[in-house]
Amino acid sequence: MHLAYPAVLSALLFCTGLYGVLARRNAILVLMSVELMLNAVNLNLVAFDVWLSRAAEETLHSGQALTLFTIAIAAAEIGIGLAIVLAVYRNRGTSDIDRLRDTAEGHEPDGPDAPDHDASAPRAAAENAEATA
Repeated sequence: MHLAYPAVLSALLFCTGLYGVLARRNAILVLMSVELMLNAVNLNLVAFDVWLSRAAEETLHSGQALTLFTIAIAAAEIGIGLAIVLAVYRNRGTSDIDRLRDTAEGHEPDGPDAPDHDASAPRAAAENAEATA
């Protein structure tokens, strides 16, 4: 098998994962996209290890060993990442990355769903005045 086949497949997987990281707003989908990118790297490591071992007549297989370390790190990353996402979801009620960033920075949402505090203040003051009169 030629080296181009796994390299093209790995590039497609990596680009799909990169699109998922940049375009998704849900934290769990972003973690899944990072895993897809790590799997593309693992495929490249194994493919180039096999290709280089045929050319050099060595049986060291360092690419495959590095792939095992990458898989172990990815498993730890997804375990800790999911625990953090679940804890944030329990506390804030959402896993939307944009909303979490806004609440972490202390900004009020300026979108169309945000309540208009200035327009409701005079109405509330008028209702309080009527209630006391």
